[in-house]
Amino acid sequence: MYVSRLTLLLTVALLSVFSSRSIAADRRPPNILFILADDENLKTVGCYPGSWPWVKTPNIDALAAGGVRFQGAYLGSWCMPSRAALLTGHWPHGVESMRLSGKYPDSTYDPQQCPFWPGVFRQHGYQTAQIGKWHTGEDAGWGRDWDYQMVWNRPKHPENAGAYYKAEIIATNGVEEKVEGYPADNYNKWACDYIRGAHRDPQKPWYLWLCYGNIHGPSIPPERHKGLYKDAAVPEPKDILPPRPGKPDYLNKTQAWARAADGQIIAAKGGEKVGDDAGKSGKGFADWVRQVNECMPVVDEGVGQLIAALRETGQLENTLVVYSADQGFAMGEHGCRMKVAPYDANYRSPFIVSMPGVVAAGKVCPQVVSSVDLVTTFFAFAGLEQPWKFHGRDITPLLRDPAAAWPYPCLYEHTGESYGSDVTKVLSNKPQKAEHQNVPWYDAIVLDGWKYIRYLRAGEIEELYDLRKDPEELTNLAAAPEQRERLEKLRATLLAELHRTDAAYADTLGLTPSGK
Repeated sequence: MYVSRLTLLLTVALLSVFSSRSIAADRRPPNILFILADDENLKTVGCYPGSWPWVKTPNIDALAAGGVRFQGAYLGSWCMPSRAALLTGHWPHGVESMRLSGKYPDSTYDPQQCPFWPGVFRQHGYQTAQIGKWHTGEDAGWGRDWDYQMVWNRPKHPENAGAYYKAEIIATNGVEEKVEGYPADNYNKWACDYIRGAHRDPQKPWYLWLCYGNIHGPSIPPERHKGLYKDAAVPEPKDILPPRPGKPDYLNKTQAWARAADGQIIAAKGGEKVGDDAGKSGKGFADWVRQVNECMPVVDEGVGQLIAALRETGQLENTLVVYSADQGFAMGEHGCRMKVAPYDANYRSPFIVSMPGVVAAGKVCPQVVSSVDLVTTFFAFAGLEQPWKFHGRDITPLLRDPAAAWPYPCLYEHTGESYGSDVTKVLSNKPQKAEHQNVPWYDAIVLDGWKYIRYLRAGEIEELYDLRKDPEELTNLAAAPEQRERLEKLRATLLAELHRTDAAYADTLGLTPSGK
């Protein structure tokens, strides 16, 4: 029986409203534990299809077995915009006043123009806490957005910004000191202490955002995990070396691997500003992949410790647990060793959600979601009204029934180091500047197993991929005559999403049927 997309949209919207009200009415406000890894390709997580068969992440796999594992998430193109979206509920084109300033990664924002939603949770009785990496302005928001913080504030201390795996300058409720030890181990302990009752009122619900630095470069595992995968077989991606017919020319600039005289694939210069030790040393591809994966067990151990703490304290059944990463990170795919680019290897991250009795257990959801969807869903679970218009959609119906119809496209984007109205200014006045790390700015949507990529400056090609048949995104179908109708529909869908999220530049992209 034919069901129109409009009917599906209305049905899903009603289900979302009723599901959210049911969750809020069923129990006291839930705790929310949001675990965020850094630069995580899905191949590093054992429960995801396509992961290396030797990868061991038993605790993350167990979280998925007790909840819902999504096809993935598009949270942001690099560290700062990903976190900006997660803190505001807006894609970067809607985040006003955020900008880099001074020595990288120093940055700033105006909290009046750019409020962060954890402050709203505080106003409604939640205790809010953040532990680990901070990368969104020198002002980390303690006392305004957060009741409790133990954060590595990279923007405030550029001289310490590369300390992913050594002593970090940690601000505990604004008081700074250098802390020794392996950072992820420190974060795990501090987060478990918080769950067990330290630094909070046991009568109030809490939101804890735990932000790891692993597995960001230079990807140095703790001593106990070094050599864990030393004998693992590492096949090379099909397109680790050119040519790549039908793909954008900029991939020649982001090419980060080369074949040495002995036939081995080795690291060439990469696109990362911080942590690309592999490119400096010419590390072999297989050795590099093994080393990066050896940085994951400490995160997996942390997930296990956190769940154990929730269970021991009787909070597991009333805590929404979300596991994801700020973005993906290409491990040779498309010749890359970086994030930023619009392909799933670069951008898409794992996304797993669990809450006994509320979220479906042991299910796989074929949909992808976004950072702004997550913020919208947090407010739905807490039973709170949106304090401003979020760009995301409440994914509660998918958490209840992962096989539910989902007619919505998933929008994601890359606008480099620019935010808010500055995005439109660059596109209007200096379009040649609309690139970051050699990747032109873009918007993209995923819908019904298809991905459409639209670069934001003139002269770039379009890209279209059938993700079901071509999950590695090797064959660009944008120029295929038989896909013309689909291309037109996806252009229109992207335009509608940009209008829905108030992107001021939307009508300049030529996405109408009369324009390409």
